[in-house]
Amino acid sequence: MKKLIFAVFLFLTACLGNSNDGSNNVLARVHNDYLYQSEIKNLVLPGTNARDSMAVVQNYINNWILQKLILYKAESNLHEEDKQFKKQLEDYRNSLVIYTYESKLVSQYLDTVVSDEEIESYYNDNLGNFQLKDNIVKTYYARFESELPEIRKIRGFFYSDSPEYRDSLDVYIEKYSNLYYLNDEVWILFMDLLRYVPIQTYNEEAYLQNHRKIEIVEEPYLYLVNIVDFKIKEGVSPLSFEKENIRQIILNKRKLSIINQMRDEVFESGLRNNDFEIY
Repeated sequence: MKKLIFAVFLFLTACLGNSNDGSNNVLARVHNDYLYQSEIKNLVLPGTNARDSMAVVQNYINNWILQKLILYKAESNLHEEDKQFKKQLEDYRNSLVIYTYESKLVSQYLDTVVSDEEIESYYNDNLGNFQLKDNIVKTYYARFESELPEIRKIRGFFYSDSPEYRDSLDVYIEKYSNLYYLNDEVWILFMDLLRYVPIQTYNEEAYLQNHRKIEIVEEPYLYLVNIVDFKIKEGVSPLSFEKENIRQIILNKRKLSIINQMRDEVFESGLRNNDFEIY
C-alpha cells in the first residue's frame, strides 16, 4: 500500500512540474470515489522543500483513502434508518446560521462599558449569590536564601506597618529575592499561595485564623509571608474579588437583551406582515 501511495506521489510530483492541462489526473481511488490532482493543488505552500512536500501530500492521500474505506465500511454495515441525517444536518445548519447572525448583531450593538456603580449595585442586590467557595487572602510573600547576611534587616522591614519600611523592603526584595508577590491589595485564593509557599496544613480555616506573620525554612530558602487579611469559604465574597465576574454577568445580560429584542421584533414583524400562520 505504501509503495502504491509513493508511486502515486511520484506521478503527482511530475504533474506539479507541468502545466495545468493535467490538473484532473486521478491520484487515488476507493471503490467509486476518486481523488483528483486538482483537489490538492493548493495543499503544499509555495517554497516548501521537496521532502516536506512529499510528506504533506502522501499524508493527505493516506488519510483520504482511510476515511473513504471507513465510510464505505460504515455505509455497508448500518441500517438505512441509522443513516437518515437530513433533519439533523438541517437543524445544525439552521442553528449555525442563527448563531452567526446573533453574534454579529451583538458585536455591533453591545455596549461593553460597565461602570463601577453598576457593578456595585448588582453586587449589593445579589449578595446571596456571592458565597465564597474557597478561602481567600490578601498577602505578600518573598523567598530568600536562608543564610543571607541581610535577612535580619529584611525580616524587620517585612513585618513592619511603616510605609517607609515597605519602600525599603521593596528594594531588598528586588535585589535578593527570586520569588515574591507584593500586591497585598488584591484578594487571591489561599490555594494559589500554597502553590508557591510550602505551608503545611490540614485545616486551612484554622491555620488562617491563627497565622498572620509566617516564616518557613526549607533549605536552602527562607520564606517570609505576611497575611494582611483573609476570608473563609462559605462567607460573603468581597466585591473586589467578584468585580470581573460581575462585569461578565452584566455583559451577558446585555447580550441576551439584544438577542431577545431582535427575536421579539422579528416575531412582531412577521405577525404584522402575515409572514406566518398557525393551523
